[in-house]
Amino acid sequence: GRVGVGWVQVSTGDCPGLVLGAGDNSLASLAENASTMSQNGYFEDSSYYKSDTDDTFEAREESLGDEVFDTVNSSIVSGESIRFFVNVNLEMQPSQAESEALPGGCVLLHTSRKYLKLKNFKEEIRAHRDLDGFLAQASIVLNETATSLDNVLRTMLRHFAQDPNNTEPDCNLDLLMAMLFTDAPMQGKVHLLSDTIQGVTATVTGVRYQQSWLCIICTMKALQKRHVCISRLVRPQNWGENSCEVRFVILVLAPPKTKSTKTAMEVARTFATMFSDIAFRQKLLETRTEEEFKEALVHQRQLLTMASQCQVTPRTKDHSMVSFHGHRHPQPLKCKDFVPFGKGIWKDIARRFPLYPLDFTDGIIGKNKAVGKHITTTLFLYFACLLPTIAFGSLNDENTDGAIDVQKTIAGQSIGGLLYALFSGQPLVILLTTAPLALYIQVIRVICDDYNLDFNSFYAWTGLWNSFFLALYAFFNLSLVMSLFKRSTEEIIALFISITFVLDAVKGMAKIFWKYYYGHHVDDYHTKRASSPVNLEGLGTSLNASLHTALNASLLASPTEPGTAGSPGGVHAGRATAVLSLLIMLGTLWLGYTLYQFKKSPYLHSRVREVLSDCALPISVLAFSLISSYGFREIEMSKFRYNPSESLFEMAQIHSLSLRAISSAMGLGFLLSMLFFIEQNLVAALVNAPENRLVKGTAYHWDLLLLAIINMGLSLFGLPWIHAAYPHSPLHVRALALVEERVENGHIYETIVNVKETRLTSLGASILVGLSLLLLPTPLQWIPKPVLYGLFLYIALTSLDDNQLFQRVALLLKEQTSYPPTHYIRRVPQRKIHYFTGLQVLQLLLLCAFGMSSLPYMKMIFPLIMMAMIPIRYLLLPRIIEAKYLDVMDAEHGP
Repeated sequence: GRVGVGWVQVSTGDCPGLVLGAGDNSLASLAENASTMSQNGYFEDSSYYKSDTDDTFEAREESLGDEVFDTVNSSIVSGESIRFFVNVNLEMQPSQAESEALPGGCVLLHTSRKYLKLKNFKEEIRAHRDLDGFLAQASIVLNETATSLDNVLRTMLRHFAQDPNNTEPDCNLDLLMAMLFTDAPMQGKVHLLSDTIQGVTATVTGVRYQQSWLCIICTMKALQKRHVCISRLVRPQNWGENSCEVRFVILVLAPPKTKSTKTAMEVARTFATMFSDIAFRQKLLETRTEEEFKEALVHQRQLLTMASQCQVTPRTKDHSMVSFHGHRHPQPLKCKDFVPFGKGIWKDIARRFPLYPLDFTDGIIGKNKAVGKHITTTLFLYFACLLPTIAFGSLNDENTDGAIDVQKTIAGQSIGGLLYALFSGQPLVILLTTAPLALYIQVIRVICDDYNLDFNSFYAWTGLWNSFFLALYAFFNLSLVMSLFKRSTEEIIALFISITFVLDAVKGMAKIFWKYYYGHHVDDYHTKRASSPVNLEGLGTSLNASLHTALNASLLASPTEPGTAGSPGGVHAGRATAVLSLLIMLGTLWLGYTLYQFKKSPYLHSRVREVLSDCALPISVLAFSLISSYGFREIEMSKFRYNPSESLFEMAQIHSLSLRAISSAMGLGFLLSMLFFIEQNLVAALVNAPENRLVKGTAYHWDLLLLAIINMGLSLFGLPWIHAAYPHSPLHVRALALVEERVENGHIYETIVNVKETRLTSLGASILVGLSLLLLPTPLQWIPKPVLYGLFLYIALTSLDDNQLFQRVALLLKEQTSYPPTHYIRRVPQRKIHYFTGLQVLQLLLLCAFGMSSLPYMKMIFPLIMMAMIPIRYLLLPRIIEAKYLDVMDAEHGP
């Protein structure tokens, strides 16, 4: 025989969005035709085969009964369909000896695909009749335990045969089972479904199959009427390419001769349209009885009817609100968008206030309870908030000579978190004090020391000015400006934040090694300052020198307990401390990230994997805290600094400052407000991203005003400021999400089905953080600093999962043959991809140069550098890379 080359002929129509792909796989024998092949067996031209549909089914039934393989099965070509014809192998008619020499035999497989439009439940009355007919004679198999497709279909056919309402006396179930597949007589190894429908989501990033459901169509002459059977599997099953996570099987049986509106394809299209909604499939998974299953079908029909009337789907009817910062093609901003005064705040309150009671009941009361997920998420948030709070509280304690210590930092975190959880428009956003805020606090302390100002008063005025500017931004709807931020800009800032976490951990570990391993004592900056008075006559020189000294200090200061490494007898003990600290840090990272990724492993039950993944951070922190405290108790470990506050709540004397000092605080407050404005809106935009499927709406302007009010109170009482934290907020959303998995090219991808939009998790975590004041100094001081550094590395690493900038940088280290088939790889030349990545890296380096500079004023203005990225993206990059390629690489959804 001769081997032919596979070829594809494509004719496409314009059908964006979610479509249904109908696959018709049939075996066809090709007659020998010398005119259609060259001497080497290659095709020179193409032709379509037409055959009568009824005759085809009759011929196939006869061939299956008589075991004769001599039919040609093809379908009429549609002008708007995608047609794939794959020539697997061309062989001349072999002799009997040659046939016996080929153990598997060789046949031709004909595959065709075409688009099917989703049914309009408002205009097409037949859709309602199809569902009514199914409900009247429902054939539903719940909790099917079979694992193979054949066994599942046999169970469905037996259920169909045993139902008195579906009796077909002339129907041969064995013949019907055989017609579902492409098996040819004497060629049983080609065992594929003949006719199927699957949901396909067409996005800017490519085509994605909905792999959790499969609709199988079969037309047989012996059938007298149409039948539908639905089976729900207990566990997802892997049945091959594009069917790796199947939970639902819809089987549609119908006679070939029927009205065009009653064909098997039309009935299948009705049910396929219903199952194309990911939220509906999740509801069906939560049903327990056939009656609940039927009720869900009826409810979905109502939703689809309403959606057809509104021309939007139920899950995206508030898309303009949900994707406020979808911002891939933002509308040009006009002056009228920023007036009238407070318009955005009023709209936010009107949108969110009616849903306020549901924020406390979702997942707790009703059918879709998720109490366990609420508990695990609360524990995750508690540790994710408490440990950075302790770390930055210890830093603030040393930078401010105890004016802001660990106690005040925990108290401020608890109070601010409680207020935001209770009154915010988007309670999934988590507020934290961060490294840039610790930097500002340090700069304020240095200025106060150099100019002999009262720290609490100057700190309060800086915070008040910050709140004033934030309130102005909120009332004039300036959050609309954030719609100009592209995905690439967001990823640069997100990667910058991850780098700061890594740098903090590395600096802290370097100081531990410097003290314990090499036997050096780190000079205490504040002790030196106490021994040398301030020279008030040279304010400019002293300010410069003191700022340089302060800002060169580590973000996480050196251990404060007496070291033994400096003495000759303690050298070996000091080195043991350093090495153990490194192992504890890396162990915390390894265990936490391994458990976080455990949900993607095949081990244990899915619910156990989910719980372990949600509790990865608490388990890791507790495990290595116990290991360091009890397993190696004879080795000294670095603990965070703790000094009890003399007065936890003491209002600042804001009237004690001069007008000149208040004016100076205004400049610092303005720069600080820019940082708050960018961080708050950027993190909120990531939380409200359309792929998270949040349905309760956004509240950017109101949340910004609430943030100003919260920080005004914190400033007056000398508590550290807080704003929206990355990546804690997106991780909070992910912890509360129900996901559906799909497998593409050997990789597991997750699609969020819905998110429990609740206030209880952040509220509970804030209460637990407040109660942690009772755990000071012990047992919280049992948590060594290396565990905190491991936490920083964990946060940085988990935030890189969906960062395309990081993924494209990693491409530079891979062979081109190993590149993943992402949308930008398929649609953008590699040279342009690397240009774009290089330009992003340059912007990242620029941001790092300002944000991590030793010069104080460069550090303070890095929020302005963030804002400068907007004109860079809109004015500079299009001059280097074509706009069409930029739009692809800035696409909202990942691969």
